[in-house]
Amino acid sequence: MNHEQTSLAFRENSVRALEDSALRAAMKQAADTFGTKRADAFAPVADLEALRDRASAIREEVLASLPMYVDRFTAAATRAGAVVHRANDAAAAREIIRKILADRGARLIVKGKSMVSEEVDLNSHLEAAGMEVVETDLGEYIIQMEGETPSHIIVPAIHKNRQQVGRLFADRLGVPYSDDPQVLTKIARKALREKFLSADAGISGANFASADTGSLVLFTNEGNGRMVTTVPPLHVAILSIEKMLPTLTDLPAFIRLLPRSATGQPITSYVSVVTGTRKAGDATGAKELHIVLLDNGRTEINAGESRDILKCIRCGACMNVCPVYRTVGGHAYGWTYPGPMGMILTTLLTGMAKSHPLVDASTVCGACVEVCPVRVPLVDLILELRRRKVREGFSDPKEKRGMALFGKAAAKPALFALGQRLAGAFWPLVRALGGKDVAGRMPAPAKTPLRRRLP
Repeated sequence: MNHEQTSLAFRENSVRALEDSALRAAMKQAADTFGTKRADAFAPVADLEALRDRASAIREEVLASLPMYVDRFTAAATRAGAVVHRANDAAAAREIIRKILADRGARLIVKGKSMVSEEVDLNSHLEAAGMEVVETDLGEYIIQMEGETPSHIIVPAIHKNRQQVGRLFADRLGVPYSDDPQVLTKIARKALREKFLSADAGISGANFASADTGSLVLFTNEGNGRMVTTVPPLHVAILSIEKMLPTLTDLPAFIRLLPRSATGQPITSYVSVVTGTRKAGDATGAKELHIVLLDNGRTEINAGESRDILKCIRCGACMNVCPVYRTVGGHAYGWTYPGPMGMILTTLLTGMAKSHPLVDASTVCGACVEVCPVRVPLVDLILELRRRKVREGFSDPKEKRGMALFGKAAAKPALFALGQRLAGAFWPLVRALGGKDVAGRMPAPAKTPLRRRLP
């Protein structure tokens, strides 16, 4: 599985994606389905806008006092029996988890879906230390078997169709080919059940962390989440520091918002609240719980002008409506987080020098802002990153000169009208010189400009 960042090659990645007809079909079907289900799920929610306001205010409150909430969570989780670790960066998180597992002789690890673990490239680090790491979320299981990274933060295998999965299972698991989703799910369940029962440790992420109780909150649609966190004797959770909620009583607002935004469900199949270790008399639960809180640049982001991106609750709704993401899929973005929230977070976490092509991967149509359940001002954040890109010298000089000339022309109606006439007359030459991948894909100028058609 290749985790090397390829965001600088976003345009080249996108061209390859556009040529993949199976990918295009899978993305369109999935995005359309999620859009319809989301609309149906929110239709009966009469207080939706007030609910979004409340969720946004909670997230803003957390960011305004983030160190305090992290400290409060650490103290509460410790009282409940967990061991809390702070990881300043990805390397520290990987090493903390490796050492915890190695010190206890863990060889087989079952793992729930965690985008933060993808961010720090945890699996390959543990595998290099001789451990077997098995992804147990069905989508993650599929792409791990394929040697790929997630294409969506909620539905990792969104880019695969059932025929591709059927062939993969037949090749890798030695089972008869089937493209029936129920049959494929049963095949995966049988293979994974053996791993759950013999695992030395389980690794999970968390959707939220309650600062007042030290609890981890997981939203899942598969039983693997609870198996990972309760069956093995050792549970290691990794989450980023902004996942805090002030109190557990804040959770209901997100229970109503996150599933509807993510998958169009009124509620996920499982909402798990994990507080500390197994207590006397409990039938299930890890005997040992370690929680790794990852910063990896969040403190710096929270102190800057783009802090609102940390309000994001990772529902994926912005991806499902984004014209760019729906067309090229997640792998084109070249790192862990794709789509509107991903292009912002990737640039902030990895730096403009490694990510600057991504800030142009948006039509700034605003559809992402309309669906965001916590009102992250995604378009404003994208525009600010574009201004940063220019200020920091990552814009093509020809593009800068061209936009400067356009600005002057657009400011003078007579000059703009002349430009429209010249564009129409010389368009065949522009297309010939511009090449099929640039000017060749642009629409020809209208014979009658819109402003002359308006009354």
